[in-house]
Amino acid sequence: MPEMPLPAEGVGEPRWLRWTLTALALAFLLGFLVLPLANIFHAALSEGWRVFLASLRDEEAALAIRLSLTSSAAAVLLSTVFGLAAAWFLGRHRVPGHGLWVAVLDLPFAISPVVAGLMFVLLFGLDGWFGPWLDRHNTQVIFAKPGIILATAFVTFPFVARELLPLVEALGPEAEEAARLLGASPWQTFLRVTLPALKWGLLYGVILCASRAMGEFGAVSVVSGHIRGETMTLPLHIEAVYNEYQFGAAFACASLLSLVALVSLALKSFVAWRARRDREGT
Repeated sequence: MPEMPLPAEGVGEPRWLRWTLTALALAFLLGFLVLPLANIFHAALSEGWRVFLASLRDEEAALAIRLSLTSSAAAVLLSTVFGLAAAWFLGRHRVPGHGLWVAVLDLPFAISPVVAGLMFVLLFGLDGWFGPWLDRHNTQVIFAKPGIILATAFVTFPFVARELLPLVEALGPEAEEAARLLGASPWQTFLRVTLPALKWGLLYGVILCASRAMGEFGAVSVVSGHIRGETMTLPLHIEAVYNEYQFGAAFACASLLSLVALVSLALKSFVAWRARRDREGT
């Protein structure tokens, strides 16, 4: 039987339509992503390198950068521990209301960050549920670093869990059961069998979580109190100096966040490429 000829590429799709859609996509990327990003770096360097470096070395800017780094690191750690536990539990057990619990993971994506910040104020503020108890024990959460960490962790915790859950479900329990039959303890099974199988998904989620944590504004703005030198993260510092018409300093700090985003994008692409290579066995 003679072989049937393969259909020509793009049959049923007019060339003008392909070119139009491609041009629209490129115009969107150029107008809404590339040009604004390039303008940030241009504005940051418009007053020269000396002003740029001085803006980053400013005491308040340095404290804001340090607070953003520490709160992001703490939030990533909390989100990683929670994400591993949640993904393993929901991926290995069919608990009652399983679909509902999976949907709850997306709750921080559905709630406005400002509403999330208000939620923590209602819980840990002086007039909140736990506020009087915290006050009696001389512990401050709202308008302090613990509140910033909690708010940042809340808006970022789904990233790791959401990346790991489908991997845990696809992995299955067979390898873990074989390890236990060979005498491995639960901790050894987790470290030597489960975790290596999830490493690329875990790294992917951690990168997304860290990038989101560094740029968090809404929830942190509510719980921080905007205390300069104490509770001002880098996004809050950018807003403050911009409102004071210090445009060079604002864009210098904004370029730093933009650089973090670009590095995160490069790392995310690398992790996705390595994960694809591992799946293909090359």
